[in-house]
Amino acid sequence: MKNRGRIVAFFLIVLLFAGTIGTTVTGITKDINLGLDLQGGFEILYEVEPVEEGQETDRALLESTVQILNDRVNRLGISEANIDIEGDDRIRVQLAGIKNPEEAREILSTSARVTFRNVDDEKLMDGSNLVEGAAQQDFHPQTNEPIVTLKLKDASEFRDITSKLSAKYEPGVPFPQRKDLLVIWMDYQEGNSFKEEVQKEDSKYVSAAGVKETLNTTDVMIEGNFTVESAQRLADIINAGSLPVNMTELYSNTVGAQFGEQALDKTVFAGIIGISLIFLFIMAVYRFPGVIAAINLSVYIYLILLVFNLMNGVLTLQGIAALILGVGMAVDANIITFERIKEELREGKSIFASFKAGSKNSLRAIVDANITTMLAAAVLFIFGTSSVKGFATMLILSIVISFLTAVYGTRLLMGLWVRSKFLRNRPGWFGVKKKDMKDIADTAEREPKAFGRNPNVVQHRRKFFIASAVMVVLGAVSLGIFQLNPGIDFTSGSRIQLAADESLDTEEIKNGLEELNLQAKSVVLTGNNHEGAVLRYDQVIDEERIADVQAYFKENFNADTSVSVVSPIVGEELVKNALYAVAIASVGIVLYVTLRFEMFFAITSIIALVHDAFFILAIFSLTQIEFDVTIVAAILTIIGYSINDTIVTFDRIRENLRLKKRVKSFGELAKIVNRSLVQTMTRSVNTTVTTMIAVLAFLFLGAQSITGFAIALAVGLLAGTYSSLFLASQLWLVWRSRNIKNKPVVFAKKKRTEGPQV
Repeated sequence: MKNRGRIVAFFLIVLLFAGTIGTTVTGITKDINLGLDLQGGFEILYEVEPVEEGQETDRALLESTVQILNDRVNRLGISEANIDIEGDDRIRVQLAGIKNPEEAREILSTSARVTFRNVDDEKLMDGSNLVEGAAQQDFHPQTNEPIVTLKLKDASEFRDITSKLSAKYEPGVPFPQRKDLLVIWMDYQEGNSFKEEVQKEDSKYVSAAGVKETLNTTDVMIEGNFTVESAQRLADIINAGSLPVNMTELYSNTVGAQFGEQALDKTVFAGIIGISLIFLFIMAVYRFPGVIAAINLSVYIYLILLVFNLMNGVLTLQGIAALILGVGMAVDANIITFERIKEELREGKSIFASFKAGSKNSLRAIVDANITTMLAAAVLFIFGTSSVKGFATMLILSIVISFLTAVYGTRLLMGLWVRSKFLRNRPGWFGVKKKDMKDIADTAEREPKAFGRNPNVVQHRRKFFIASAVMVVLGAVSLGIFQLNPGIDFTSGSRIQLAADESLDTEEIKNGLEELNLQAKSVVLTGNNHEGAVLRYDQVIDEERIADVQAYFKENFNADTSVSVVSPIVGEELVKNALYAVAIASVGIVLYVTLRFEMFFAITSIIALVHDAFFILAIFSLTQIEFDVTIVAAILTIIGYSINDTIVTFDRIRENLRLKKRVKSFGELAKIVNRSLVQTMTRSVNTTVTTMIAVLAFLFLGAQSITGFAIALAVGLLAGTYSSLFLASQLWLVWRSRNIKNKPVVFAKKKRTEGPQV
């Protein structure tokens, strides 16, 4: 009865999870904030400088600027605005779902410092005399044209100004030569000249009106070539208040709504296919434990979305990729446990004893592997840009929640079945045949097998070293000759991406760009039917020209646009931060592995990591695929993933050395290393396959903007598996065995330490 109760409890728990997920997941997914790449919008990064000389850009100044920007954004009617302070002098603005980026850019960047000047550009009055919030859009009493009206606090100052100007009035003088003009400027800058601007069709000043008589009033009227919308916009800007800083645009990204919708649909579809294939694979390979893993993975995905929503996180393409990648890593924790249980079963132990021993022995490897991956994710978060931070946040969440569900969730659900004794005589449910189980009384040591074989990997170590050396040399030659094809993230410039309903033609695009006098450095068609294109510029295109490009392609090609603009400063910082991130992640991993294992393990693991990262760079050099900031995120992810794989192998070597206690010859050490590699090979390959399923789903089914990211992950996964199985352990073997005759390798377990002694 008690045993049946455990099985009933299992189904009740599963039904509880299924009911909770089924009834709440739709609401959770709808409430999650989507990034610009998933719904379209506008992002811009400003560098902030004080208006007044000698003033410092302190936190208070930045916060007051953010408050004013928020007020302006609210007047645009945008509910999903995200304005953040970055560093000591940066402000990043993200406006999701906005339809008119140029209007937003104008409202944000305008400092709104109103000044009244004469024709010689001498300041007569500034905005300090204006009544706050009193600007209004109105109509001229005589011409009925749109105007903006202002209220003054004190009429006397305005009376004095108009009195002096009216004295200069001369009837019959043409407008540009009149001396009595009152010129109203918005954000006048040193060097601006009314005499120059008045000759232009699109002048920088807002309004210029003749003053024939003294005006004793608090009402001021701004005339100009306004539409109702532009007059209202000017009134809104003035009412929002003037910014206490000057803002220089360093980076901007405009994502069309069509791009966002396509990216979201494709990425979600790729994720569903990837996760479904992972579920099928793990259930086919691991039978009943695979079913348990699939249940826990479903809970993992639900908890990730729930926690991310509670954090008010912004989900990006890279964030979804991190979530799916986390599925692969969660599967890894399950696979480590399942493989250990199968090993114990083959040794002749009972189902219960195998479950208990397998869960215990796998925990250390899981903890070490997750912590090293967490180090890489933390470095990504600290040094990454906003999109990379989103990826890192999701990766950290994935690591924590996958650990909880894979370790404790699996133990709970599988433990109910194991303790019910239903599985007592059913090792086949775990993928182990009875004929493969030895008699418990048989004390002879069996050689482990991987995929039905017992390969001698160690004896081929020189071949692996030569293969790695050849790949490194070829990669170095490729990097020396072809170098990388850096995206605008690293080189600065502009990138315009087009998405149309019909096929595009390169020559037609180039002819259109010639009409606009904006010839691109390169035009590359994208998509299966060439319905997209990417235009690259090595210079920064100004805001007005971007608006012209967007309007032109919308009108002539019915194409939606996504525009990225990066200044040289941002490109330099990305390179610097990427180098910092790799260096700090490597140092952190060395320290941790040294503390948990030994220095020899740490150094060989770093050599393997550099090998993997270098291999990714070499592939991108050979293929000339655009190398952008998301590829850096992929490399750092692979660093975490590769060290994860390597740590599991090292953990098994350490465990086998402890069983041996003292190793006096190279042959003994080589045998232990080979045994450890064979024992972990099935787990490494299966983990790589499950993670690769998710990555390939993104590569072939996901949005185009994530293609490079997926390629980097796919290449890194293969390189990481290769280095973990065939490079890192072999290097450790050769290095560690140099003085083995004089100094035997001794791994003795002591209290409060797991470190090796020599």
